[in-house]
Amino acid sequence: MEPNDRHEQRLNDLEIKASYLEDTLDQLDKIIIRQQEQIDLLIRELTHLRQQAPEPGTARNLRDELPPHY
Repeated sequence: MEPNDRHEQRLNDLEIKASYLEDTLDQLDKIIIRQQEQIDLLIRELTHLRQQAPEPGTARNLRDELPPHY
């Protein structure tokens, strides 16, 4: 195999590897974006739940906690 042929083969191999790495990086980027959207949603839901929850130490009316059949 000629030296130029070896260099060209190595260059082709590196281009193939770079292409795979670029594809993998794109996939990971999409995953990170999706995970950040999920985290943002969970933060909003948690904030909403905290706003609905009674303050700690607040007196509760036990009648409000009775099941509807009473």
